Amino acid sequence: MTPDLLQLSYSVADLCRQAGAFIREQVTSFDPSKIESKGLHDMVSYVDKESEKMLVAGLQKLLPEAGFVTEEGTVANSDPSVEYRWIIDPLDGTTNFIHGLPCFAVSVALARGNEPVLGVVYEVSRDECFRGAQGHGAFLNDQPIRVSSAARMDDTLIATGLPFYKFTHLDAYLGILTEYMQHSRGLRRWGSAATDLAYVACGRFDSYFEFNINSYDVAAGILLVREAGGRVTQWLEAGDPVFNREVLATNGHVHNEMQAVMRQHWQPGFQW
Repeated sequence: MTPDLLQLSYSVADLCRQAGAFIREQVTSFDPSKIESKGLHDMVSYVDKESEKMLVAGLQKLLPEAGFVTEEGTVANSDPSVEYRWIIDPLDGTTNFIHGLPCFAVSVALARGNEPVLGVVYEVSRDECFRGAQGHGAFLNDQPIRVSSAARMDDTLIATGLPFYKFTHLDAYLGILTEYMQHSRGLRRWGSAATDLAYVACGRFDSYFEFNINSYDVAAGILLVREAGGRVTQWLEAGDPVFNREVLATNGHVHNEMQAVMRQHWQPGFQW
């Protein structure tokens, strides 16, 4: 059965707000002693896990036949041959949350195959809910949004994510970063990929790029950018940016210019 994506997006947004309310309640009572480490500089807390359980329970009721791709593994990840999968990051920006920095989000996408067809990013601190469904546009708190109109990279504000645990190809990345610094209005490292993409969708950022990134960080935001009129690809090509661990999202106008810089430093086939 093909779901009604527009109506479904409203219900998913409600679930994300509920999870966000739980996260917001935990800000003042969070116990740092309960932080766990998943790897070098990669942390998780009971807040992440409980938020994910809440989301999974609600999403299973909305679309029982769908599978899951989840960050914290509170439900078994499904076979990729399942037609629809929920892709969930229950707390994107965990490091910000743990350190008391006000940028973290709930991110939920529905993908058909590898293509996101619905996306919700709820930025908790500002109570901003970004919602989109394929063919129906993108919205911020139910108001339509569009990407920016900047036509040159020199006129853009660029978002990125800095490597924090895996430093493969760091020299190539720094080469790209250097040129972007010299040919833009500035770069920002917000600490939440989902929020970065939502901000591209509403025109606050003109572009966002990151490598060694996970599907649950970016799937919902990719849908938002596309529905807001932007373009999202891998760094050097137009392949799948959801599961291939590299994302370039722009307003569309500066996409080719940004890729031209990348081609000077990045090599096709770089492995993670």
